[in-house]
Amino acid sequence: MSRELPREEKATIRKLVTKWCANYDKECGCLPLDCDCYMLGKCWTGAFCRYFREAVLPLDPVLEAALTQDGPAPETRICPVCGRVFLPDRRTRYCSSACAKAARLKKQRGYMRKYRG
Repeated sequence: MSRELPREEKATIRKLVTKWCANYDKECGCLPLDCDCYMLGKCWTGAFCRYFREAVLPLDPVLEAALTQDGPAPETRICPVCGRVFLPDRRTRYCSSACAKAARLKKQRGYMRKYRG
């Protein structure tokens, strides 16, 4: 079932295409088609450019989950350390192990300050 893309998803698609798509050129548009890039004018879900779907879309897992799943949008969380949006895996609080380590060190420092007096 196709749905209309909200403004945020359109902007994210545009940023991904202009930054990461190997077929996109500022002057020519889409190099294989020799016209404007199909993904820049995308307003509905449904058919996507094959290269975009396979190579560029996995760079943003939140957008990928929102575009490929039917039904409601998946649950996302904001990492309390870096502020990035991520897809949680069960009970995860942080987007990466580096953020988890940074939060643990910060908590440990606070504990040691309190312990020393």
